[in-house]
Amino acid sequence: MLVLRGEVGRAELARLCAEVRLRLAAGAGGVVVCDVARFEACGVGAVDVLARLQLTARRAGGRISLRGPAPGLRALLELTGLLGGRGIGFEPGGQPEEREPTGGVQEGVEPGDPAP
Repeated sequence: MLVLRGEVGRAELARLCAEVRLRLAAGAGGVVVCDVARFEACGVGAVDVLARLQLTARRAGGRISLRGPAPGLRALLELTGLLGGRGIGFEPGGQPEEREPTGGVQEGVEPGDPAP
């Protein structure tokens, strides 16, 4: 697991990208898990770092997956379209998703159907 903490500068980003390449080359199963629970950046800078790590992973034939993202970071990633499909994934054990309660099932009735 690759742990991101605090702010990530250029030198740190280059090291992280190299680490992603090394892990994928060593057989990480095509996915490098990044623990972002202590990643302090939660703005455009964080999105930039994660997008660069994802691009590096894609070029190496894999992808990154996040563990423990803050709700704000997750919202930004959703807004930018970096989630899902072939994009960044999430590991179980992260933040639970907020979901609306499911609605009741309504059955349609066609004219001429017998009453139940």
